[in-house]
Amino acid sequence: MPRALPHAPEELTRERLTRLGEGIGKVVYASEHWVVKRERSPGEVVALIIIWKVLRRWAHWLPFGWGERLLKQPSKAIQLLRVITEAAIAVIPKSVWYTTHVAEVLRVYRARDRRGEKLAQAHLADTSLVPEVITFPPATVLVGGWPGWLNVREATERVDATLDRRISDLSAAGDFEGVEAWLERFLDARQTGWQLGLFSIDAHLKNFGVIGDRVVLLDTGGITNRWTDISAKLSKEEQVEAPHIQLGLGPALARCPDVARRFDERWKSLVNRESVIRHWPDDPTSRIHT
Repeated sequence: MPRALPHAPEELTRERLTRLGEGIGKVVYASEHWVVKRERSPGEVVALIIIWKVLRRWAHWLPFGWGERLLKQPSKAIQLLRVITEAAIAVIPKSVWYTTHVAEVLRVYRARDRRGEKLAQAHLADTSLVPEVITFPPATVLVGGWPGWLNVREATERVDATLDRRISDLSAAGDFEGVEAWLERFLDARQTGWQLGLFSIDAHLKNFGVIGDRVVLLDTGGITNRWTDISAKLSKEEQVEAPHIQLGLGPALARCPDVARRFDERWKSLVNRESVIRHWPDDPTSRIHT
């Protein structure tokens, strides 16, 4: 259960919070030790889905590598594209936008997000796998950018860095022993999740954070306990030749192929049906999770 406080931490209300990051469904603002989140409107989510669909299809055609950079490191350009696309959605009939694949992606995203949040609250709240959450009476906080302020009643412990950023920084410093240590902690965290009967469908390193010497899950929208979903994901994983490339570790491990090779071998030995079933608290193939 979240820790209940009589009032919001002073650092949340003392000064304007910094816009720390964003995803498809949320925008995150931070003080020194805590973060608060703003849920995106359906229009914002649809606009971002459309933008990412277009970028994934056409990124390689953009000059100077702009497309790939936008995919790997979303920027203010994405924010501008989102505003323009959302404005277009507002004046063009919804039937044009909410059709076929866009509508399906939105439906799946919302369902997974709600389900993942419930699973995290039920199984991860008192574990070391997620940051601490605190609750307090409703408070108004100032935030950078639009909308300028939010009414909030909970905050989440701020991580030291995303796991992706920590590994990139260690790689840039030439500390590949440190890189390998954090990758092993990442794999340990995944196995701990399996032992609790949970599996992360979207295990990209940007979805994990670092607090002290812990790896924590930042986005719970990708976790599931449904073996049908897990089995389908593992079928795809088992076809991947270089897992470190799929996880976005190519640039970080380019100067140390031995670490890349060892990580790939370790990943393949763990992220497969036999290994996941062995870690699971019961036989996941014997029943269907609903």
